[in-house]
Amino acid sequence: MPAVIIFCLGLLLVLWLVGAPWLAGRKRKKLRAQPFPAPWRAVLQQRVPYVRRLPADLQLQLKQHMQVFLAEKTFIGCNGLEISDEIRVTVAAHACLLILNRPSGYYPKLRQILVYPDSFVVQRDHVDHIGLAHRTREVLSGESWSQGQVILSWQDTLAGAAVVDDGQNVAIHEFAHQLDQESGSANGAPMLGRRAQRQSWSSVLGSEFATLQARVTRGAPSLFSDYGATDPGEFFAVISEVFFEQPAAMAQEHPALYRELSQFYQLDPLSW
Repeated sequence: MPAVIIFCLGLLLVLWLVGAPWLAGRKRKKLRAQPFPAPWRAVLQQRVPYVRRLPADLQLQLKQHMQVFLAEKTFIGCNGLEISDEIRVTVAAHACLLILNRPSGYYPKLRQILVYPDSFVVQRDHVDHIGLAHRTREVLSGESWSQGQVILSWQDTLAGAAVVDDGQNVAIHEFAHQLDQESGSANGAPMLGRRAQRQSWSSVLGSEFATLQARVTRGAPSLFSDYGATDPGEFFAVISEVFFEQPAAMAQEHPALYRELSQFYQLDPLSW
């Protein structure tokens, strides 16, 4: 290939690498500047009462993020469910809650949100300790895939949104997994900043995760769901639910953990 062609191709690649983010940023700025549609506001008022807790500046930021999110992400109805603005706005509100005040790429790996009418069944293949293969069926209310999909049960999403202080919200749970998966697999170590922050995160979350596992083994009560003891990735998603929905209890019972999540999310729900 002639050198001039190689040079031109290289130049085009550089221009694309520089120009694409600029164009995306410009488009997002225009989306955020648009008036928030009145029908979407009605959905927020009816289906996402949590929004009323937010200070006015965060409510505005949430709506601006939602306009970008809804323009960029594809929603797919499963098992006959027809996707409506009610579904899109309700899900987007929870997704964008987790990226308030944070430098946001709007879940850059996420392409699709698949929504089932109710809980859905998935099949899992696994090999036991003696090498035998097994297939099991699990009933789920949500799932997050590192390949760019979030799967949600609409009924469970509604139930989680309706009660704002029970520490259980499947949409928050699954989008926390998406944040975790930005750094690879969902292992409880999302993308963090400084080395000191990573060290503090590892120390505090590692200790709290071990404590939860010990409590589950003893059958002792905990602020966190037993499901959080499954693995570090599930622990991060479970404590994210509690951070947003039960901040006072978390700050009192697990102050170091609350500080880590407050620093990560750059939010203090305790003050709302």
